[in-house]
Amino acid sequence: MTSGPPDHGSDHPNADRARAVGQGLGTGAKVTARGVRATARVGGRFGKYAVGQAKRAANAQGAEKSGLNRLIYLHAANAAGDAAVAISLATTVFFAGATSEARGQVALFLGLTMLPFAVVAPLIGPFLDRFSHGRRWAIGSTFAIRAFLCWVLAGAVAAESALLYPAALGVLVSSKAYGVTRAAAIPRLLPEDFTLVKANGRVSLAGLVGGAISAPLAGGAAYLGAQWSLRYAFLVFVVGTVAAILLPAKVDSSEGEQAVSLREPGPGEPRRGTQIPSQVAYALRANCGPRWLSGFLTMYMAFLLRDKPLDGWEDRQTILLGIVIGGAAAGNAIGIFLASVLKRINPAVTVTVALLADAAMVLTGALFYGVVALAGLGLVAGLAQSLAKVSLDSTIQSGVPVHVQASAFARSDTTLQLAWVIGGFVGIALPQIPRLGLGVALAVLVAWTLFVLSSTPRGGRRPAGPPPPPAAAAGPGAGSVSLEKD
Repeated sequence: MTSGPPDHGSDHPNADRARAVGQGLGTGAKVTARGVRATARVGGRFGKYAVGQAKRAANAQGAEKSGLNRLIYLHAANAAGDAAVAISLATTVFFAGATSEARGQVALFLGLTMLPFAVVAPLIGPFLDRFSHGRRWAIGSTFAIRAFLCWVLAGAVAAESALLYPAALGVLVSSKAYGVTRAAAIPRLLPEDFTLVKANGRVSLAGLVGGAISAPLAGGAAYLGAQWSLRYAFLVFVVGTVAAILLPAKVDSSEGEQAVSLREPGPGEPRRGTQIPSQVAYALRANCGPRWLSGFLTMYMAFLLRDKPLDGWEDRQTILLGIVIGGAAAGNAIGIFLASVLKRINPAVTVTVALLADAAMVLTGALFYGVVALAGLGLVAGLAQSLAKVSLDSTIQSGVPVHVQASAFARSDTTLQLAWVIGGFVGIALPQIPRLGLGVALAVLVAWTLFVLSSTPRGGRRPAGPPPPPAAAAGPGAGSVSLEKD
């Protein structure tokens, strides 16, 4: 019997199929690789173009020479880190349970939102005022503290530790402290022929861009676990710490610190600190209206549109709520953009118009209640709030001495947050009758508008004027204005 090579004829079809699969995988891999390279090239070009445009906008009109561009980049990093923290902690969707039975939990949430401000206003604001010649280090500290707490939070989230709550509160407090120090630093970096409203708008616009870019990155990291997006936030805040310390030296505050008081001393009571100018008080009162409406609409619409949606929207409550929220977000973005590009905005006029526009739009919403009216209400509310806020900031920056601006910003932000919380409480307390709720909102806004207009600064005093030159802010008492009583 002769032996020969084994007969594998029966295996040839399998071998051919294996070779075909291998060749297909190889071809697919090559095509995929080419596609990835092409996508990377396109993405790289787009990213390079976007970065180039952002840098060009940040450096425009003398911002690079004055150093304002560095603060713009820093605020973008701050917004990127805060967005990552917010996404990390959003393990549950708050409004998913926004039904009538959840009102007690929502009220507790509203109370907790005041905690960071309760710490920043009486404690951190005056402390930052006393941080002589160290504003850069103060800003850097707010980043460094958040970086450390984000690392702690990452471990707490993974281990479900009770450290989650104090660490989260610390992050919120540090974020508010950053806002105070950043607002007080802007006048020292103001380019020539650049208004404070425009500078505040430019910085706020950078925050929107930074948050928009960071949110998908943080969301991708959070897909692996909330601790990973917190570690991403840790890296962002570390970079921000270094960038804050490298800000121009003229950011540092001057000596001569004192506390700011938002009230007149009583009979026989010694004057404590500097009284804020009447134009600042007027702008703050006017801002309380849009901020109150924002809190009211957030809470009232969250319950109303889920429990009693519009006719034809019974199965699309989330979309309906998204239209209102989207309108508010769009209005906020438009307001910040307008503030950053318009050459001249009168802060006193702007805050008044914002208050009147809110009242007019609430009246329109009550009369023509529907999808279009609600979207317009959200749009106007967001637009009015953003324009009024940048106008208030510029009024404080130009009307309050530099050595007490941190206290002024801390107290003004606390007042506005309190207005938002009160609006939210009214929103969850009212019955879910659309025209009744909007009617109550209209009555509150009209009454508040009359009160604000009756307190218009008198005596021919002009609204907050241009700030002192940046160089003048380096000396003791620089940037002071007359603070005579009304």
